[in-house]
Amino acid sequence: MLSLDFLDDVRRMNKRQLYYQVLNFGMIVSSALMIWKGLMVVTGSESPIVVVLSGSMEPAFHRGDLLFLTNRVEDPIRVGEIVVFRIEGREIPIVHRVLKIHEKENGDIKFLTKGDNNAVDDRGLYKQGQHWLEKKDVVGRARGTLCSSCWVYLCWSIGSEVPKLRHLRRINYVQETSVMPFRTELS
Repeated sequence: MLSLDFLDDVRRMNKRQLYYQVLNFGMIVSSALMIWKGLMVVTGSESPIVVVLSGSMEPAFHRGDLLFLTNRVEDPIRVGEIVVFRIEGREIPIVHRVLKIHEKENGDIKFLTKGDNNAVDDRGLYKQGQHWLEKKDVVGRARGTLCSSCWVYLCWSIGSEVPKLRHLRRINYVQETSVMPFRTELS
């Protein structure tokens, strides 16, 4: 029923109105792509914003939380840092904490990860025969989060044209040097 109403609206438009609507839609899509590509350049990450899909990092991150990533090559990977990495053969990246670092004499770094809510390290998740991750596997490093209830509330606020940003319950920041990230309450 909804699709028939839409088609009726399109039929009633003259060519100029239809062209204008298509052009507006194209501008919105191209603007979103340009913003995304710009974020990729600024952050150095192929995916500057990701959504947490599992509970393996609870209580640090919950399902639906947005993570803001950077991936600067010159920054060394440290124990306790939260990284987003890809495993060969898996399409969806994983968000876990660096548990151990293994540095070779030539400067190559390999590291082991583990989810905060998991009992064992991630060696069982890595591809067959792989015991350590390398820097090339990293999609990005978590630099900040927006909790799922906050970003849903933010979208609702913007959608209702009443920005209520000061009423967000919490915004989380990832502290790079600590083993567990801390949460900051904003009012």
